[in-house]
Amino acid sequence: MSIIAKLRRPSLQLYSFLSRFSLLKSYKMKIMVVAFVGTHIPLLTLLVYFISTASLPYQLKLHIIIIALLATLIGTALTLYALHNLLAPISLTFLGLRKYLLHKQLPNLPTEFTDEAGVLMADAVHTIKKLDQVINYMASYDNLTGLPNRDLFRDRLQQAVLQAQNNHQTLAVMFLSLNRLKRINDTLGYQAGDVLLRSAAQRFASCMSDNNILARIGSNTFAIVQTHFRTVDDIVSLAEKICSTVAKPFAIDSHEITTDASVGIAIYPNDTTNIDYLVAYADTAMHQAQKQGLNNYHFYSANLNSSLQERLALENELYHALDRDEFLLHYQPQVSLHSGRIIGVETLLRWQNPARGLVSPAKFIPIAEETGLIVPIGEWVLRTACTQSLAWQAQGFSALKIAVNLSARQFKQQNLVETVTQVLNATGLDPHYLELELTESLMIDNIQQSINIMRQLHNMGIVLSVDDFGTGYSSLNYLKRFPIHTLKIDQSFVHDLVVDSDDAAIVDAIISLAHSLNLNVIAEGVESQEQLNYLQNKGCDEIQGYYFSRPLPANTLTQLLEEGKTLSNINPLCIT
Repeated sequence: MSIIAKLRRPSLQLYSFLSRFSLLKSYKMKIMVVAFVGTHIPLLTLLVYFISTASLPYQLKLHIIIIALLATLIGTALTLYALHNLLAPISLTFLGLRKYLLHKQLPNLPTEFTDEAGVLMADAVHTIKKLDQVINYMASYDNLTGLPNRDLFRDRLQQAVLQAQNNHQTLAVMFLSLNRLKRINDTLGYQAGDVLLRSAAQRFASCMSDNNILARIGSNTFAIVQTHFRTVDDIVSLAEKICSTVAKPFAIDSHEITTDASVGIAIYPNDTTNIDYLVAYADTAMHQAQKQGLNNYHFYSANLNSSLQERLALENELYHALDRDEFLLHYQPQVSLHSGRIIGVETLLRWQNPARGLVSPAKFIPIAEETGLIVPIGEWVLRTACTQSLAWQAQGFSALKIAVNLSARQFKQQNLVETVTQVLNATGLDPHYLELELTESLMIDNIQQSINIMRQLHNMGIVLSVDDFGTGYSSLNYLKRFPIHTLKIDQSFVHDLVVDSDDAAIVDAIISLAHSLNLNVIAEGVESQEQLNYLQNKGCDEIQGYYFSRPLPANTLTQLLEEGKTLSNINPLCIT
């Protein structure tokens, strides 16, 4: 190897030799000693030789030596000062690295220099920052799924709880156990188990919104923080969605693997405001879910769990109610205030459960709406009501219109008009005898679509009415645009009509508004003679309520029609 090549390739021999001396522990000291020896010893040796061989007077020699020593000292000081500052990039890089290693403090070094020392500083900053990102990622994220680990999950949960506390909000913590992972590892190997965990994590993530937090906190345990929800049903919906998506088979290495999840749920602040307890409660609930059966969820709250279990049982029974012919209809008379006679009936759904007895519509209608069962149930109601209307017509009650409520789910069905048409054709009922009741909110949801549907129904000859008027948007704009025939005053305004001036003013306004738009107006929930008198005086067209009759089965209402019951022959002391 040539001398030039040796010079270009540094060696550690000199550095190793100097490191043996205890006084030269500092790298800077090593550089300064070498610089001093290399520059000053030859010069001083030459000076001593010159003085010792020159024939000069003693005093002059002494004078020369003193001047040379002073010059040497000054040169040495300047040299050491210059070396000290030139070695600053190395020293600062060393100190920056030490601070990061000891205190996790990122270095703040200049990066604009392009020589060896400048590049060293810039590379050190870049490398340490990258290293810090890698370390933070490794410390905060699960290396298999890429999800936050237990430590990061706890940190984010703490932030979510603080935000919920400040905004007076509620949040839910879910613990998810991916079941049968050990059996899969033992059967197909850990690699298959890892693929399953990654796939399950992706499915969990697909179930959640961006605001939720998902983490892997154990070998087969995941955690979720649900931060934005309106009711417990939203939590239930997410839990059911997770269980449903995990239950679908996983394709791993030409094998079809099935598994399931057990979900435990704790709610802040209902269950606790302490983060440690919140996590512990979710874990406890998860293990309870595992005991209850496969692919299940469980709330920590005993009361909430009891009501949810009741709801699930009710939902399961509701799925079979239609097939088992457990539904029946009651009919409440609608009476004209002009003639006092029954001119129509409102159809009301009832569920006669063999074990529970008569189930309140307030319990099962929301479940039917949420699950979509309201669509086939609603079609059954429509068909049965039309059939009953024809039966009454056959008995001579031909002027009787029959009103059927349409739910939001039904109204949003694209084939609603087709379904109504098929029912009318199948039963043979004249559309003019059918009245469909719609709530304000479902019409406002999509105005143009609502207008199109209502016009089609109106063109068929069907009467359209707005149910519970005054409790929703009550917009004059849609009253003008929608082809409606009747406004129905909600019973909440009728109840205190004669004692509450505000309710009375609202009723007056609705009656006046309806008549100004050539609309019929009916008041529901009429229970007293005073309410009846007030409505008559204000020009209300029709009423329904317990004052005249409760909702009745078809055979009982038939008797009422045969008796010719009117407002004039009511016995207030013996209301039906």
